[in-house]
Amino acid sequence: MNIDFNWLAKLFTYSSIQVKFLATFLATVSLIFTRRAILKIIIDRIKDVKLRYQWQKSTSYLTFIIGFLIIGQIWFDGIQSIATYLGLLSAGIAIALRDPLVNLVGWLYILWRNPLEVGDRVQLGEQAGDVIDISLFNFTLMEIGNWVDADQNTGRIIHIPNGQIFTLTLANYGKGFKYIWNEISMQITYESDWRKAKKILEKIATMHSTHLTDLAKKQFKKASKKFMIKSNEQLEPSIYISAEDNGIKLTIRYLCEPFLRRPTSKEIWEDILTKFENELDIEFAYPTVRRYNNQTESKIALKK
Repeated sequence: MNIDFNWLAKLFTYSSIQVKFLATFLATVSLIFTRRAILKIIIDRIKDVKLRYQWQKSTSYLTFIIGFLIIGQIWFDGIQSIATYLGLLSAGIAIALRDPLVNLVGWLYILWRNPLEVGDRVQLGEQAGDVIDISLFNFTLMEIGNWVDADQNTGRIIHIPNGQIFTLTLANYGKGFKYIWNEISMQITYESDWRKAKKILEKIATMHSTHLTDLAKKQFKKASKKFMIKSNEQLEPSIYISAEDNGIKLTIRYLCEPFLRRPTSKEIWEDILTKFENELDIEFAYPTVRRYNNQTESKIALKK
């Protein structure tokens, strides 16, 4: 019986380049399948969406780092060769890949300084939304605003390069102090009883936001230790009054959670409309044209 060992001879006659390509392929496939197996075991047991997301991102970064080290060892022998490789790679990135490098540095800055994280509601430049993903080169927002009023989602997903965090103004709705102030304004006629209207609005505002006052005071005290925030800010709901061309303007200022701005506005407006509907001496003002006769309508004429 003759056994052909030519295949074994051919195996060892492959060039080192071919072997390295094969080893790189096997290492890449092994890391990918290992990560998927780990995630399948872990994710099936995790119910919290945010924790599941963190596991996915952490295993992704860890797989990338391990793969980089393994493939570097396959293609470059010895510490000196690796140092040369890293030096050449850094120079190439700095020259040819400036924007991706800036985005990568932005990603490191986000991890280090934590100006935003998944779940935050932020505005960067003109773009605003809820952060739903952070990757090496960009972070992703579920857009709010735009053609949709009062900070609700539009359904569009926006990918923003991480490097823009260095050049654009970042506003985080819930970082540091967890609440925002919202204002609702309305106008009533000069003939209306504005004092009664003010009392009604005070009761409505207190009913909808007073439960947040104690929590807000704790958050405010905590934030003042980190930021230069004045401690005399009024946290209780308040009513501001001013005289406008069309009537008396009353403005409710109250605290609410960033994600509940529109729902709280809706509930407050429903209560306002219901209460004012039953008050005969309170009427909403709107732009109108009227004639005024001073001889018959002035205060002096009415007293006669």
